[in-house]
Amino acid sequence: MNGPIRHLAAVIFAAFAVLVGAVTFLQVIQGPEYRDDPRNIRVVTGRAGKERGTIITADGVPVARSSADPDDPQLFTRTYPEGAGYAHVVGYATLIFGATGIEASQSEALVSDRDATISGVLNAIVGGDIRPKGLRLTIVDDLQQAAIEALGTQTGAVVALDPDTGAVLAMVSSPSFDPATLQGRDAGPAGNTLEADPTEPLRNRAIDQTYPPGSTFKIVTAAAALEAGIAGGGTTFPDPVELDLPGSTATIRNYDEQVCGNGDTVTLTQALVSSCNTVFGDLGMQVGAERLVSMAEAFGFNREIPFDLTALVSAIPDADSFADDVAGVAQSAIGQRDVRATPLQMALVGAAIANEGEIMEPYLVQQIFDSEASIESETVPAVWRRAVSPATAAALTDLMEKAVSSGTGFRAQISGVSIAGKTGTAEVPDEAPDVWFVGFGPVSDDPEAARIVVAVVVEDGGPRGTDGTGGSVAAPIAKAVMEAFLGQ
Repeated sequence: MNGPIRHLAAVIFAAFAVLVGAVTFLQVIQGPEYRDDPRNIRVVTGRAGKERGTIITADGVPVARSSADPDDPQLFTRTYPEGAGYAHVVGYATLIFGATGIEASQSEALVSDRDATISGVLNAIVGGDIRPKGLRLTIVDDLQQAAIEALGTQTGAVVALDPDTGAVLAMVSSPSFDPATLQGRDAGPAGNTLEADPTEPLRNRAIDQTYPPGSTFKIVTAAAALEAGIAGGGTTFPDPVELDLPGSTATIRNYDEQVCGNGDTVTLTQALVSSCNTVFGDLGMQVGAERLVSMAEAFGFNREIPFDLTALVSAIPDADSFADDVAGVAQSAIGQRDVRATPLQMALVGAAIANEGEIMEPYLVQQIFDSEASIESETVPAVWRRAVSPATAAALTDLMEKAVSSGTGFRAQISGVSIAGKTGTAEVPDEAPDVWFVGFGPVSDDPEAARIVVAVVVEDGGPRGTDGTGGSVAAPIAKAVMEAFLGQ
């Protein structure tokens, strides 16, 4: 064989190899992605009317199930017995609008294997269970209902966690919607109406909306100071009416535009109890941009949260962006400027303090069970990251406990129970403030004691000059959820 023929043969063999590789990649690697893409109308249509697995809460309340058509047992209707109460967590599975929430993220387990797919056929041949799997969530219905009732018609979100495991005990976003309206012949107009609604009822504000965290971010600033040895609870700071910011004409004032103590000096403990902006702006400048950003990232800011549902990344600018902006560091230290957080992120900040500095991976799915209710898999709690040392967590717990017992968070007090927390009233340009509360309890030395962390945000919590603050609006909502947890 002469040279040109050998070269031609090599080119042909190489082309065949590329072709085989491309086909293999598309079929084996990218095939499942194309199959499950909601834009794949053929697959979506094929699944329409098919049976999907039941979804229940931790305490057995059904929140999604399939009901067979009495005239055609091969067709099923997806129903959501709790309606709007679980719409953002459970989501929906529809022909027109695809799937969201747990219905989307756990679709592989929830969808019946009765379809004539290769995996379904092979599973049937070997005698496998081709019926859909069911899910048990971590959500506790009593807590979910307490959060729904306490939040009421206000726009915002509530997230409750078990700090020891990361299990999400409640997740509520308001306003909400009834997934049933997206089923049936009127689904198209109903869905279009929901999408056009300016209040955005389809948005899960617990994970799909970021807010300036305001004074709840002072937990992070205090943690940075404690970890670096810059300040402790008894460290004193000047107590001015307003804090001048270097290199800027801007100043920082306290919410009530008064001093925090006697006008001379104030301790870090007093500053956190009274949510003193001037002290924490000063402290932020002493901590510095690098330490502040590093601490925020240790709590999970600028990081993707490992979770059953996709959550927006909470953000703080990188340290380099503050190189010539000391004023920006001070403003960021009080949770303003460009700092943004989801309610889930702030719940994880509280969970870190409650759990001796460690943050567990949050999760919504406790168990996957088969059609005979036998458990096939169960989530094992896992540590996501360490935010602070146990000593710093203990010091912050003491500070936050005082903030509830004798400070701005007093409306979260529960008789006979020690609660730790931090309020926040975040300024929003040209709008009323977003108001926050992050807290946990019971505070106890008993390592076996069950505890709960609750983060609450309410949009437009009240204009300046009214009592619309984190303490007056958000703290009572958190209290109601904690009382439900404690059985009070």
